[in-house]
Amino acid sequence: MLSFNRELKREADKLDLITIKVEGNSAKADTSLKKIDNVEKRIKPFEEQIGAITQTISQTLSQNNTSILSGLSCLELKIKDIEATQETLRVKITGFEEQIQKITVAPSEIRNEPVIMIKRDKAMAALTDTEIAVLEMLSKEGTKTAPEIKETVHLSREHTARLMKKLYEEGYLERQAGKIPFRYSIKKEMANLMQKAESNQS
Repeated sequence: MLSFNRELKREADKLDLITIKVEGNSAKADTSLKKIDNVEKRIKPFEEQIGAITQTISQTLSQNNTSILSGLSCLELKIKDIEATQETLRVKITGFEEQIQKITVAPSEIRNEPVIMIKRDKAMAALTDTEIAVLEMLSKEGTKTAPEIKETVHLSREHTARLMKKLYEEGYLERQAGKIPFRYSIKKEMANLMQKAESNQS
């Protein structure tokens, strides 16, 4: 009986010890829960701040994306305008090239330059004796180059070239510019005027 009582007492002591440990653990658990609550309370403002920052970043990214898309649209329109301008220039250049090809003369061809009309009342005005001599020679002998005329009028090459250019620009002569040296001929209108002048003198 005594042995049973001792055993019962030992078990009771163990039970008390377990109860104390459980109570201690419960107290520790309560303390931990309080600490967790405190931590959560501290964390909550940070979570709210993080949420606000995240929302601000999202809005900023959305606005930036809109601005970027708008900028890309404007850039695309500008590129299209540039391409249209380039196409217009290409068409114009092609037209110019075609015109140049039409007016280009092959080396073997002779092109008469545009006719400059002569005013009758000024046809024989302000002509020097040398210029009249050149016109008479071309009227009688036909087309000649400046070097051929130089030998007849006994002028320098430069002087003869200037004289022939002057007569051409003032409308007394025609010039064939297919090759160099140019060939000059008197205009029919001028030749007729000179013939009439000779007839009147005679």
